Amino acid sequence: MSSAVDPERDVYANRTLNLRSVRAIGYDMDYTLIHYRTDEWEHAAFRHACRVLASGGFPVDDLVFDPDLYLQGLVIDLELGNLVKATRFGYVIQAQHGTRQLSFDELRTTYAGVTVDLAEPRFRFMNTLFSISEAALYAQQVDRLDAGVITGPLGYDELYRIVSGALDESHTTGALKAEIVADPDRFCDLDPDTAQTLIDQRLAGKRLLLITNSEWSYTSSMMSYAFDRHVPSGNWRDLFDIVVVSAAKPRFFSENEPAFQVVDTERGLLTPHRGPFRTGEIYHGGGAHHVEQSLGLTGDEILYVGDHLFGDVHVTKSALRWRTALIMPELEAEVAAAARFAADESELRRLMAEKVELEDRLAQARLSRLRTPGDGSEPAGRETLDALREALRQLDDRIAPLARAAGELGSATWGPLMRAGNDKSLFARQVEKYADVYTSRVANLGRRTPYAFLRAARTSLPHDVVPIERAPEHAPEHPVEYPA
Repeated sequence: MSSAVDPERDVYANRTLNLRSVRAIGYDMDYTLIHYRTDEWEHAAFRHACRVLASGGFPVDDLVFDPDLYLQGLVIDLELGNLVKATRFGYVIQAQHGTRQLSFDELRTTYAGVTVDLAEPRFRFMNTLFSISEAALYAQQVDRLDAGVITGPLGYDELYRIVSGALDESHTTGALKAEIVADPDRFCDLDPDTAQTLIDQRLAGKRLLLITNSEWSYTSSMMSYAFDRHVPSGNWRDLFDIVVVSAAKPRFFSENEPAFQVVDTERGLLTPHRGPFRTGEIYHGGGAHHVEQSLGLTGDEILYVGDHLFGDVHVTKSALRWRTALIMPELEAEVAAAARFAADESELRRLMAEKVELEDRLAQARLSRLRTPGDGSEPAGRETLDALREALRQLDDRIAPLARAAGELGSATWGPLMRAGNDKSLFARQVEKYADVYTSRVANLGRRTPYAFLRAARTSLPHDVVPIERAPEHAPEHPVEYPA
């Protein structure tokens, strides 16, 4: 991490990325080049989806949207109607059925022997901020299905498809995006440094691409609103060599879809296009092979930047071996919260190191008693088992509030985005696997300049020798018994 950049605004590398070797950079638009106020955008999507559901006879009058109750990176269990948070290995550490949190005993019973495998149709991964409205709507409709308010033979999986379809319809009918275009100041959180970042990348010889799933009319309106004022020519299109709208990602990166050229930008008229994309033109659909042909570049010469863990990063890395950057707006708040908790975190780790030492002494004392059975009295000078157990209980009392506070960083309901208890979260594992680098916003790339050498940090292993203050474990969430 660069000492010149605030931690909340730095760029973090899973794999070392030399930006000097990158010759082209592609960008997504929504939640990437343009940041939305999640509470406003997702609330609007929620309301429009409710209207769709109401037209189908579903009860929606008392549904409430609270974005603080949901978190990107959760998994929807379609078999049980649950939202779950899992570790990188797929073990469920937290769950709620509908809107009700499962107790520890319920969690242990429900998910004993179950691991979350994202390849299974049972699970749906919330891998973008657009999932927040979906989770809020689905959880509350599960409650209504359980209460019999929603009638008919309907499973949790079918209910999810209905909710997801309502949100998809709200996106495609145009009413939602028309509301945003009509009042962009309400929905957008603009960073004026984003335009300068793109300008600097062009000055450094990078070829820039815009590849978005949004249609031309919405893209043109929003990009003009966000960038025209910051571009010397007054036209956002001068930032990009190629613009692709209605890209249908992730298929754009994995399949050879037909391409069309936008020949009338006022009316959005299209004409079929074959061959490489031409500089300065607007295209509808197509595929990554058109991009590679037009640039004469492949693989690690191209960096793609987006917010969707699957559609922007996973497929791009898997199918094309392009370099990838994930935009995670929530990262700023998470890093800031961790910084505020730093002193308590250090104390927690110190106490946990003390706990490890006490537990080892207790284990040795128990084994010693087995080896030297007698009348039950302790040999002279040897710590009593009861004394060690009492010391551990007192230590747990000091650890518990700190561990609880650590588990609520970022979200009081679900905890940190990138952590699941002592482990990395399933979301963090996907980021680690598919994103070469990640950061909270595009402008952060500008802070590191187009010439940065972004080095991956040395990762730790369980057998690494680390100072006490870096001991990695936290106290368990639930009381621990120390048997005789």
